[in-house]
Amino acid sequence: MKLLSTLTLTTALLLPNAVIAKEVSGVKVADSVTLDSQILPLNGTGVRSKFFMDLYVGSLYVPTALNNTAAVINAPIAVIRLNITSSMITSEKMRDAIIEGFEHATADNTVDIQPQIDAFMALFNEQIKAGDQFTLVANKTRGVTAYKNGQEQATIEGEMFRQALLKIWLGDKPAQSSLKEAMLGK
Repeated sequence: MKLLSTLTLTTALLLPNAVIAKEVSGVKVADSVTLDSQILPLNGTGVRSKFFMDLYVGSLYVPTALNNTAAVINAPIAVIRLNITSSMITSEKMRDAIIEGFEHATADNTVDIQPQIDAFMALFNEQIKAGDQFTLVANKTRGVTAYKNGQEQATIEGEMFRQALLKIWLGDKPAQSSLKEAMLGK
């Protein structure tokens, strides 16, 4: 059954969605993703930029429209999708940014989730290039399943880790405030 569930999830992530909600920074953002026959509508999407350069498009998909971090964290499932738009993003820069994100998300207290962070960081060892897509499925019962370009990379368990990961983009010290607001549909 687990294999069937994984195949359904992977297939749903690989298939192009029929309707494009909008185009952001050259990325066609789907109006929904389908996971295990559950349709998750686009909650919001925005751009992570630095020094006036667009780095990636971040999108949030949840079961119903949510406009605050607590509601997203309490949702049974949330999907964050990152579409890389800049060749300036390298594996090393992505790892550094995510480590910084975990530090901000946990008020510099990563000790309890360090093994999960280490496992997650291994996902960014391979080259990253413009056009790559990372999909992070944060499920309260399964943990976080990460996909790169539609291919499942790993599932990392742990509720504290799942919450910290979501807070990288949606927490009190997000990767970028304007991206957080856009993902929350504000």
